[in-house]
Amino acid sequence: MLTYEESQQAIDELISELPPAIFRDLNCGVSLTEETLYDENGLLILGQYHVQPNGLGRYVNIHYGSMLLAHGYLPPDAFRNQLKSTLHHELTHHLESLAGDKSLEIQDAIDVRRMLSGRRLLRRRPPSE
Repeated sequence: MLTYEESQQAIDELISELPPAIFRDLNCGVSLTEETLYDENGLLILGQYHVQPNGLGRYVNIHYGSMLLAHGYLPPDAFRNQLKSTLHHELTHHLESLAGDKSLEIQDAIDVRRMLSGRRLLRRRPPSE
């Protein structure tokens, strides 16, 4: 695993590897929080994409506490890969939001229903790197 500070540095590095166009209109940026969050079903929330009403801001939060619970047993490189996967997932929500697309939102809802019903998740291919 990585410490909170190492995770923040990893996220900063991961952001710097991406094309700046991905961050268009993400005016409140990407933040690493110390929180451990659960959804209404008791499932961990690793990251969130937010759009504030009336154009007040778009931003991504990655929740270190949740990441630690889900992936804290992993060695540093594997933990970093989980941070990367979560960051890319949330940035995909951002890009789809800008395009008026809800495909990933729909897929997330399907995945949650499958998880809650005990069926195996069918993983979507991660975004291109």
